[in-house]
Amino acid sequence: MLHQNHIHLSRRVGPQIHHSLLTSQQQQQYAQNHLKFPHVTIHKSTAQSGEDTITKNDDTEYQTTSEEETIFALSSGGGGASVGGGATAVAVIRMSGPCAFNALRELLSPSPNGLSGGGKLPKLPKARMASLRTLYDPLTNNDSERRDPLDSALILTFPGPNSFTGEDIVELHCHGSRAVVNGVLSALTHLNSVPIPAISDEESQQARRRRLSLRPADPGEFTQRAYAHGKLGLVEVEALSDLIVADTSLQRKQALKQFDGRLSRLYMGWREELIKGLAHAEAVIDFGDDEALDPDEEDDGDMDGDGGMSIWGGISPRITSLRQAMERHLADASRGELLRDGLRIAIVGRPNAGKSSLLNLLAGRDAAIVSSTPGTTRDVVEVILDLGGVRCTLLDTAGVREEKEEGVNEIEVEGMKRARIAAKDAHIVVGVVDSTDYERGLEAVDELINGDGDFDDWKKDNILYVVNKVDLKNEMKDNDCLSKSNSFGISCTTSEGVNDFLSVLTTEALSLVSSDNDEASSAALSSLEGSEGAVITRARHRRHVEAAADALGRFEVLSGQGYMALDMAAEELRLAASELGRITGAIDVEDVLDVLFADFCIGK
Repeated sequence: MLHQNHIHLSRRVGPQIHHSLLTSQQQQQYAQNHLKFPHVTIHKSTAQSGEDTITKNDDTEYQTTSEEETIFALSSGGGGASVGGGATAVAVIRMSGPCAFNALRELLSPSPNGLSGGGKLPKLPKARMASLRTLYDPLTNNDSERRDPLDSALILTFPGPNSFTGEDIVELHCHGSRAVVNGVLSALTHLNSVPIPAISDEESQQARRRRLSLRPADPGEFTQRAYAHGKLGLVEVEALSDLIVADTSLQRKQALKQFDGRLSRLYMGWREELIKGLAHAEAVIDFGDDEALDPDEEDDGDMDGDGGMSIWGGISPRITSLRQAMERHLADASRGELLRDGLRIAIVGRPNAGKSSLLNLLAGRDAAIVSSTPGTTRDVVEVILDLGGVRCTLLDTAGVREEKEEGVNEIEVEGMKRARIAAKDAHIVVGVVDSTDYERGLEAVDELINGDGDFDDWKKDNILYVVNKVDLKNEMKDNDCLSKSNSFGISCTTSEGVNDFLSVLTTEALSLVSSDNDEASSAALSSLEGSEGAVITRARHRRHVEAAADALGRFEVLSGQGYMALDMAAEELRLAASELGRITGAIDVEDVLDVLFADFCIGK
């Protein structure tokens, strides 16, 4: 992996410059700018290979490896860098690595020789202070005495190791048009291949190419380098991924709770407690009971016939408390994962009941085609909604009716099958019933839910009935239409009753991502926005915590069996500590990293 403490050059290369082009002072400045790394001094290595060591002025050594390349990418959103993509007001282009400051000097130089207008090296902005500068195009024809300007950009520099990645970072805040962004990215791509008139020999050109060697970043590579340099832990990296794609306020708040290290501190605290218990076990194994136990721990243990508790002293009660804490943590896992992944709400009912009209009304746009012709909706139409901070995917499904009814064809039958699947997989089902055809409408919804018998019982408590077309009061049977306690009368034409239904739907969504004892949306919202620690939001975390809790359960059984089970009990502690270490990255997680960073966008 990356290491920021050593840099070796393959050989020492000195500048060879045409004296007719540059003064002696300019030659010295040019050599420093083009043939050496910034802020470094070259020392002869004592290694047999004869390589030179480059040392930073702050006495920190670096070693150049194939992995320590300088990378760049468009880090801001928008399609400015792609043909046909929409322009943005400001685009942020980020560079990270040992050549970042060299590349910036090259972009700041109006002269083809890489110097400023006064024959000096371009001055870098002060660290962490924004500076408005002109960027010049190094791809300008070298016959010109001055490079063409690329853009006027706001520039920020972050010297390593005190940066996001732990490396030197440059951020170019330029205008977001495709022409500007493509121009800057193209300049960075070809920077090391631009010939300089002042350098005539191939050896010096190669040295310059090494000094200005940049490549486009891979997805998530900036964050990967931050992880490699210890700037972020694995849990924080996952939280950053969640924060980037957060759609709602609750998703954002939950990701920030995880990003600030709450989960990492919790898991590391548990792991440290287990390691203490493991050290106790190793001491008992190596030195015997009397040597291992502290007097205080010995008092805490209860003597039994096998001497089991006396071996572990006060460790066993603490392990039991730790297991119970893990189980309480796991109890919140389902709501945490739902909060991260979002809920699915299926709208079902007979054709022409008003399902698509309700979807469009809630979405605030014409997301689905509305027609009086039965069977218009064939496939599932999805719309994303923010209900009280909960990300919800609203699903408009095909109308459900008897296959033998007139006009039903095989395409509509397939649509009805997909409607049943959508309802089965949904967290909340909204059954839409036409008030003018109430009996058949209610029967169709109930048949869809209860017909095949594999609908989860808990989901039957999350069904809301919407009686549409209440504006046609002369057609309604008030005593029948709203007889169910979880039914609501609305009109998609006049919007009557829609706000009341939406309020209840929001409360229902919040209840699924809040604690079991939260009975109202206000209580649920308070629970989710409170100051308590972050909950489990990833299945990976849940699996490891479950495995750790199971191991501690086995330890509790083995710890009461005396010396005969001492090794096995200690192994369960070791296993539990290992499972927690895999969450935070303390244990090998290369397979997790490969998947995680692949999901990041380029530039992050």
